[in-house]
Amino acid sequence: MVWSLIIIVLTLALAFANGANDNFKGVATLFGSGTTDYKKALTWATITTLAGSITAFFFAEKLVKTFSGKGLLPDSLIVSPEFLMAVAFGASVTILIATFSGVPISTTHSLIGALVGAGIGAIGLSVNFSILGKSFFIPLLSSPLIAILLTIVLYPLLRRGRKFLGVNRNTCVCIGEKIIPAPGLAYTNGQNVPISQLRSMNIFVDEKETCEARAVDRYSGKVFGIDAQGILDSLHFLSAGAVCFARGLNDTPKIVALSVVVGVLGLKLNIGLVATAMALGGILSARKVAQTMSHRITSMNHGQGFTANVITAFLVIFASHLGVPVSTTHVSCGSLFGIGAVNGQAKW
Repeated sequence: MVWSLIIIVLTLALAFANGANDNFKGVATLFGSGTTDYKKALTWATITTLAGSITAFFFAEKLVKTFSGKGLLPDSLIVSPEFLMAVAFGASVTILIATFSGVPISTTHSLIGALVGAGIGAIGLSVNFSILGKSFFIPLLSSPLIAILLTIVLYPLLRRGRKFLGVNRNTCVCIGEKIIPAPGLAYTNGQNVPISQLRSMNIFVDEKETCEARAVDRYSGKVFGIDAQGILDSLHFLSAGAVCFARGLNDTPKIVALSVVVGVLGLKLNIGLVATAMALGGILSARKVAQTMSHRITSMNHGQGFTANVITAFLVIFASHLGVPVSTTHVSCGSLFGIGAVNGQAKW
């Protein structure tokens, strides 16, 4: 009983670390493109990730089986308390170190590394490396490359569709929360002036206020009588929610597998506890990784962020349905980098 409780506590620590490092990844494009602020993005990430975790009640069996180590390691080993504790400890500490450093890391890769490391520590090189290559390495290596390629293909198609619908993209100067449209005339200092003159003008704000001037993209035009920017923002939120939902669906069973093996609390209660711990990790400790995912891979606008999310959500949900282990982190980074490859702003 004591062993089981320790394993559950370590599993929840891993879930907390996962939430801290992974929860914001799905909404990184919302924050990075300026669609919304950090707090609103994090709130949306928490809600939709929880929804994915709850859905895992019904679709988790394949991934739970995969990440129990069955087939990779002897059955007698994967039910050993010492083995399960080593896996949970190794993976959670690895993810926490990365999180506090602001580095996005894959829970999937960390768990696989912990499974193999603990296995080698217990039985040497008797680990089933053919299963390791076929069931883990191939999908994990190929998925980010697929994400990059799909993004490079999809974004130009969506851009052509936007132009066909008569929706134009305009660059704006954003000062604080004020939007000055461009090209054309900008309203500043009490008068309309050509946007080209903004570079040579001094724009004054109250010295007691803290403002940041930056260029942002806005979309003008209507689709079926509805404002195009409003439609895109709504779709962007939905796509970000889909990524977070997919992550909850894909990651929760992987973590739950550790505690399910010892047969304590049952699958549904374990999933509920893991989902709660993941949510808390994201709420309390996501900011550093959020900055990396939102700003350090590439600059992006609303449409580009939406495209990256569509690709990420599609690949992760498809893989979850098949029970194939893919890393939401790597797929998401691949999609974002694909956008950077298209817009020429990828930060190698």
